[in-house]
Amino acid sequence: MAHLNDTRSNGVEKVDTVASQEILENEGAGDEPGTGGTLERYINLIPAVNFSFVLQISCEAAAVTFQFALSNGGPASIVYGSVFSGIGTTLVALSLAEMASMDPTVGAQYRWSATFAPKWNKFFGLMQGWITVFAWICSCTSNPALISNVVVGLAIFNNPSYAPKRWHVTLLMWSATILPFVGNIWFRKLLNPIQSIGAICHILFFFVSIITLLALAERSTAAYVFGTLTHDTSGWTNPVVAWGIGLLTVTYPLTGFDGVIHISDEVKKARLQLPRSMITSVILNALMQFTYMITVLFTIGDVNVVSTDSLPIIQVYYQATGSRAATNAFVSILAITIFVSFFNIFASVSRLLWAFSRDNGLPFSTVFGRVHPRLRVPLNSQILLATCLCLLALINIGSSTAFNAFISLPALGLYISYFFPILFLLSRRLSRSQSTPIPWGPFKLGAAGPFINLAAICYLLFVIIWMPFPTFLPVDSINMNYAGPIVGAVILGALLDWCITGRKRFHIPIAPCLEDRG
Repeated sequence: MAHLNDTRSNGVEKVDTVASQEILENEGAGDEPGTGGTLERYINLIPAVNFSFVLQISCEAAAVTFQFALSNGGPASIVYGSVFSGIGTTLVALSLAEMASMDPTVGAQYRWSATFAPKWNKFFGLMQGWITVFAWICSCTSNPALISNVVVGLAIFNNPSYAPKRWHVTLLMWSATILPFVGNIWFRKLLNPIQSIGAICHILFFFVSIITLLALAERSTAAYVFGTLTHDTSGWTNPVVAWGIGLLTVTYPLTGFDGVIHISDEVKKARLQLPRSMITSVILNALMQFTYMITVLFTIGDVNVVSTDSLPIIQVYYQATGSRAATNAFVSILAITIFVSFFNIFASVSRLLWAFSRDNGLPFSTVFGRVHPRLRVPLNSQILLATCLCLLALINIGSSTAFNAFISLPALGLYISYFFPILFLLSRRLSRSQSTPIPWGPFKLGAAGPFINLAAICYLLFVIIWMPFPTFLPVDSINMNYAGPIVGAVILGALLDWCITGRKRFHIPIAPCLEDRG
């Protein structure tokens, strides 16, 4: 088995020995010299698994966003969509885990696309980098959007006369960004115990919610849960279209499992730990999401009351418990878990920005590709990320559909970012023109690999089709789903960057087995 390290010669990775790889894994020498410093490897297996597990928080994310499926698809979209997305996301995670085992790099998708693309490696690497960076910045923005949505929902629940202004949400998003920003700079060693707290809250929320709802709430019928396909309230009358649009509720919470790869330079024995972390997180979160959403549907109470609330999950708990205090407690724990997840996502995205800058993917890369010599964190990239989040939060002031955008944009962007490296790996697998083998890592799918890759690609294509659809008809400027046009604008911007300076500026390590293709 070939082992890759990050020693460069003319921007191309070289094969090294097992001993050299162990030095890289244990001493954190995986960063290129002259790029502004290195990160410290201090994360073991359990914290790595916790990182992915808490980053996804599928139950909490589904609880805050399941209003999308109430109008499109309804219970059928949630139940069968949870099964569909759980299996599909696991296939995607297996495919990416295999690449993470080969090349556990902070750049992840953009480096893998450049490595396995059949031609034009640098072009696909830069395009993939822009898409991945954009998707993850949007994903990072979705956490303060979720938190602000919960806070506003609880404010209305406890004070019905409160009429939230759009700028209130923007201020809440700014406030939610401060602690993760500060924590990831000066208190990063506290992230491990914070992950443990987040994992405990995640599990407690899951079990206590299910026990409470099943014990106290009125039961829905099995016919409602398993046989109701809603397609007459949003304007979409075609049941297939309604079901597909409703997938956003159950696919969005399972994205982001690749976030742990972006901290790979801080994970010990990353070739082994990253695949385990990703796969474990996806399977656990998929099972928890399915179980939780089935429970919510069986205990949903008066659907009309739930669907008209600004945050429907509040009415689910309130109708079940009849207690405002209990409802506030449940929803507050939900918000706390999302907030802890924000720490993880902020750390992950700041490392991705740093890595992309390190390869001269961003303008002013010399500024954002540096590691602070004393703090040992990519300080400038963290400042850039926090600035982007604050600017994106301004969308709330101008648009009442901003929350929809904050949810659909990261889902669409991340699914596109998963698609290309898997497609290129499958192409490389099936190619008979390559004279050198793929440098497999410790985790390998073997003979099942091509079938898993193909199934993952089909799943991604199916979901990507529905992500840009507007959730209501007729479409106007208010209910328009801007995810598709915005992603298209990012791709156009990346093409312009390539044509202007990107093709000269961008440098990316290419695996040695593909070096002869240029």
